[in-house]
Formats: sequence, C-alpha cells, structure tokens
Amino acid sequence: MSTDLQASQKNLYETDYLQWIDATVKQLRAKDFASVDWDNLIEEIEDMSRRERKSLKSNLIIVLLHLLKWQYQPEQRSGSWRGSIREHRRRINDDLKDSPSLLPYLQAVFDDCYANARAQAADETEMPLDAFPSRCPYTPEQVLESDYLTA
Repeated sequence: MSTDLQASQKNLYETDYLQWIDATVKQLRAKDFASVDWDNLIEEIEDMSRRERKSLKSNLIIVLLHLLKWQYQPEQRSGSWRGSIREHRRRINDDLKDSPSLLPYLQAVFDDCYANARAQAADETEMPLDAFPSRCPYTPEQVLESDYLTA
C-alpha cells in the first residue's frame, strides 16, 4: 500500500469511524487486502473481545448484586430488582449462547465479580460487609438460572 493511501486510511479512521468501517468492509469483500488498514482493523477486533468480556463481567456483577440484595434485604424487594436480575441474566445467557467460549472466562472471574458485588451491596444497603457471605452462596449455574431465588 502506498504511503499516501496508508495515511488516508488512518486519517479516515480518526475522522469518520463509520466511513472507515464501510471502506474496510468493501476492501475485504473485494479482496483488496493491500488497501486494508490492518493495524486499526486488528486493534478493533482485539477491542471487540475486550468489550465482550467487560460486558459479561458487568452483567454478572449486577446479577450477583441484586441477588444479594434480594436475599439479604427482603423487605426492600421490588419489581425493579427482579426485572434487573432477569434482564442481566438474559444478557449473560445471550452472550454465552453467541460465544460459548466465554463460559470459562465467566468461571474464571466469578469470584472477583462476587467480591465486587458484595462490596457494592454493602454500600447500597448500608449493611456491614460481613452481613454478606465472604464466599459466593450461589453457583454460576444458579446465578444464570432464570427463576433461581426470585420465583
């Protein structure tokens, strides 16, 4: 690829992301591999993977947080907590269905996510941290089961 074309592609990436995507897709479909902005394309693909993992962690923390609040603060239960648990379970299950390779990642980060959810539950409920078990009282399967604890 010529230096001018490389500069043009990088400039497009920085000035009009959507147009850069459209141009890159056209180049790939046409098998015009010499024109593809490979550095930014590779970076974008790596970022996609990171975003999927980050989203999974975020959704898992929210489910765990609301399960803790549901179980340990029953007088405060609300439809919004139940709805949040259902929504974030659905998101996680959809992600796992689309990308089954995320399951080992979920299992690897489960304890860290629980620790974050536990601390946040203590903050939000104003209950002492030790009011919540130090080890997660739920298995990953229970956390993802649609009606576990909230039925």
